[in-house]
Amino acid sequence: MHQDEIAINMALVSELLTEQFPHLAGRPLRLIRSTGTVNAIYRLGADLYVRLPRMANWAESLNREWQWLPRIAPHVSLAVPQPVARGTPTAIFPYPWAIYRWIAGASYRDDLISNERQAAQDLANFILELRRVDRQGAPHGGRAPLPELDAVTRSAIEACRGEIDTEAVLAVWTRSLAALAWSGKPMWIHGDLLSSNLLVREGRLSAVLDFGGVGIGDPAADVVPAWAVFRQAGRAVFRQALAVDEDTWHRARGYALHQAVLIIPYYPETNPQFVAMAKRTVSELIATK
Repeated sequence: MHQDEIAINMALVSELLTEQFPHLAGRPLRLIRSTGTVNAIYRLGADLYVRLPRMANWAESLNREWQWLPRIAPHVSLAVPQPVARGTPTAIFPYPWAIYRWIAGASYRDDLISNERQAAQDLANFILELRRVDRQGAPHGGRAPLPELDAVTRSAIEACRGEIDTEAVLAVWTRSLAALAWSGKPMWIHGDLLSSNLLVREGRLSAVLDFGGVGIGDPAADVVPAWAVFRQAGRAVFRQALAVDEDTWHRARGYALHQAVLIIPYYPETNPQFVAMAKRTVSELIATK
């Protein structure tokens, strides 16, 4: 999916396991296909999975997870990844990699959820729980302020011409830029609450994945699911549960739009399902105030 990503395949993963965790090397191994773009995922037996960064600039995210997931997990009601073993760089794979406990479930889809309002409430509760975790020593998380993203966002919008309603999208972006910057204390944020990082089981939201960008920052980052995950009914519950003020709401719209319009022209051939998700987000953004 990326020009400079390292080649990862079954043979590589098997060799890494044999070298570093020989007691696990004989387990069945299979690729898990998803819309994820940062890591390659291989299921290892029935209860584990292997996660390997595709590129150097994402390798540090595993270290962040290993440091903070054990501190966050006791304070949140949804399941989160449980680190099991930490792989080290080698001559054949130059990045850190890791083994985690498998979490049962399917990636969030509208048709898997019994009640979208309940799902929105459950995710809002998770965000509020995360915000209450002790911030001592927490790293910075989230994206740059919206004005710093203006040029790259406008360029991406232009690259999407013909794929989305660019005039309507520019109107959303302009309104987002007018929102006041966050002036409160930085809050814990997950930073990437897309549907592919949420798991559903038996009709309910059950787990949150991928904490590689977790840190403290503008809470607008975790309001992005209002459009990237939910539709109108869930969106209203989500906003009310988080008590999102007007400026935070519009900054969140800006972050959701920025992410979506960068995805659309980047992955049309390599990750079309991810592009479809981004286009859905754009449609939801245009449809709301």
